[in-house]
Amino acid sequence: MFVHTCKMEWHNVRTTAEDWQTGIEQKWPKYHSEMQGIADGAELPFIDILILNIRTEIAFGMFNDGCTSMYRKTDGHSFLAQNWDWMEEQKHNLIILDIISDGGPRIKMITEAGIIGKIGLNEFGVGVCLNAIKVAGCDSSRLPVHLALRSVLESSSANAAVQRLDDIGIAASAHMLIADKSKGIGLESTAKTLRRIEMDEQNWIFHANHLLLVHDGVVDSGWLVDSPSRQQRIQQLAMEHSASTGREPGVMDITRMLDDHDGFPYSICRYEEGPLGMDATLFSIVMDLQGATATVYLGRPCDPEEVIQLDFK
Repeated sequence: MFVHTCKMEWHNVRTTAEDWQTGIEQKWPKYHSEMQGIADGAELPFIDILILNIRTEIAFGMFNDGCTSMYRKTDGHSFLAQNWDWMEEQKHNLIILDIISDGGPRIKMITEAGIIGKIGLNEFGVGVCLNAIKVAGCDSSRLPVHLALRSVLESSSANAAVQRLDDIGIAASAHMLIADKSKGIGLESTAKTLRRIEMDEQNWIFHANHLLLVHDGVVDSGWLVDSPSRQQRIQQLAMEHSASTGREPGVMDITRMLDDHDGFPYSICRYEEGPLGMDATLFSIVMDLQGATATVYLGRPCDPEEVIQLDFK
């Protein structure tokens, strides 16, 4: 995968990761310790686990995962949802973590084995989704993307999560859709910039895999040609639902939007296509942050292999 995405052999990747190790240990010792525990338990070198958690930075955000995410605030609900698209071979490495720690909220997230921050929610009803964005550059003085996701899930509110990331900075390009019971905030990052996307007049936020805002001094590569069309399509589906039903969306309405096949094979719900099969929807998640619950569809939402309910009861 590293060879394909950034032309780096494994020994070069390890050497690159070593440059990050000291800074993470000094600035974020809790995350360093957790990764060390995973390495010990898996009987693997620490550097290999670190690589998993900073893979976006090593490859300058060039990983071929195409995702579509959305947020919607209604009178009784606060929906945060996305499809997560990546190589089909990675599906068997997906895990759901239930994290209980001293002094922090309980967290439930779906991630990949060895990665300590990903997509999910906490007991306070704070949730986060992730869209990859390909902009060259990284900054080892800032918090790596996957550790930033973990930081969000340790927060008491969307505002608190965004403020912390504003203060620290994010090391590479990405979009994080951060939300709680009352609001959603889109956070676009590059190695140089951090920009916020607020809810529109209907309390929606939508995002795919390209920058929507102006970031001075950086250039979006436009690496997924279908990203703008998926962005437009998810917005269209949301507006059509409102116009045709005259009611607020529910969990199944959001799920059907993620299960859209318009424009196949470059649709919101995706099948394995392209080099290394890096275009399949591996899971969908629909969170209702008002009740701190989530439904996870393993595989494509049109044909789920398993449906898992997350809550904090």
